[in-house]
Amino acid sequence: MSFLRRRSAATPAGPDFDVLAMDPGDWPGNLGAGLLPAPDGSCQGVFLRYDLFGGRGPAMIIGNLPEGSPAREVAEGQIPFEVAQLLAALENDEPVEVVETEDVPVMQGDNLLIVRRLKLSESRISCVQFDRSDNVLVTIASWDRPITDDLYALLKPLPAELFQQG
Repeated sequence: MSFLRRRSAATPAGPDFDVLAMDPGDWPGNLGAGLLPAPDGSCQGVFLRYDLFGGRGPAMIIGNLPEGSPAREVAEGQIPFEVAQLLAALENDEPVEVVETEDVPVMQGDNLLIVRRLKLSESRISCVQFDRSDNVLVTIASWDRPITDDLYALLKPLPAELFQQG
């Protein structure tokens, strides 16, 4: 994905990498964003929470975790960070685990993505992951909605200003 690049600003306003997600202006409902800070103040990941349910919980979480982020390190069968965030936001404390994975080729514009579809023990959660050309792992977790190939066409880099503290 040649349009994604590392940022090299002297004083980053948020993450030092582009965040690939859906434009909040294109999404009805509420949007929340969270940054995962490291002890040195660097950003170890960004997750965006899209809420279509009017405050009753998110419909989707999209995470962007750079190489080296501790949130990427999960044991075999364990759920990704974004799925855990989705379950916590929904106040669902039932144990959930990954039961199967499948790699699927998907086109995003002119780019071929190898998407890992994760099948979870909680069937109401859909989850996919793919690695970007800049080694950022994108994870999409959706509650009670299937993730279709159409979603990848909606993903684009969000401007850095979205993550500046006001």
